[in-house]
Amino acid sequence: MSGWIGVDLDGTLARYDGWKGLDHVGEPIELMCDRVRAWLKEGREVRIFTARVTEVETGLSGVFAPRADVVKPIDEFCLREFGQTLQVTNVKDFGMVELWDDRAVGVQPNTGKIKGTP
Repeated sequence: MSGWIGVDLDGTLARYDGWKGLDHVGEPIELMCDRVRAWLKEGREVRIFTARVTEVETGLSGVFAPRADVVKPIDEFCLREFGQTLQVTNVKDFGMVELWDDRAVGVQPNTGKIKGTP
């Protein structure tokens, strides 16, 4: 299967217990990190999908930060957990085949019905 898998950072890949600043990434969520490790071992492309790289004032941090400052702690997390950095984005494209996120609700294509419901 080609394409990339998007994985949300806060609350999906790393524990999230409230906003503690752009430089804070929570402790790894092992089940999800193990899943990402398996995908990487299979040669799959995994990207960190996070609103942290939105280039507007977020209200969370209260200030604009250059993208490099936002990505640095995410890169450090990825290096520790996966031995490599992963692309960081907040943009979906036609190459994305899956999105793993603590806020997403799966919807059956072309129906508006929640996946798993009749």
